Amino acid sequence: QVHVVESGGGLVQAGGSLRLSCALSGSTFSNYFKGWFRQAPGKEREFVAAISRSGANTNYADSVKGRFTISRDDVKNTVYLQMNSLKPEDTALYYCAADTSSSWTLTRQSLYSYNYWGQGTQVTVSS
Repeated sequence: QVHVVESGGGLVQAGGSLRLSCALSGSTFSNYFKGWFRQAPGKEREFVAAISRSGANTNYADSVKGRFTISRDDVKNTVYLQMNSLKPEDTALYYCAADTSSSWTLTRQSLYSYNYWGQGTQVTVSS
């Protein structure tokens, strides 16, 4: 059974940085493409960033381009989301998601493309 676990959330002042981690266990990590999503209170879950199986292809929401970086370490079975220049509007519960694909270059923005989800980690940015 595949387990996805996020960590690294917390409270930070505007302009600060956080790095989220996402560990996947129970299956071969390199078979999965990964994504980060977030959900603020009263809002729908939205796409943040995605990375392909190879790690060479990434995709970002316009709202985080230039501030967030997604990466993966297949030795540690972990995906990271480095978040810099954080804004109060980045406050949300951040979810990591994963799914398998035969493609090494595929990334997906739709949450419906992912079958495996973590429980989320809270990020709060104060002004």
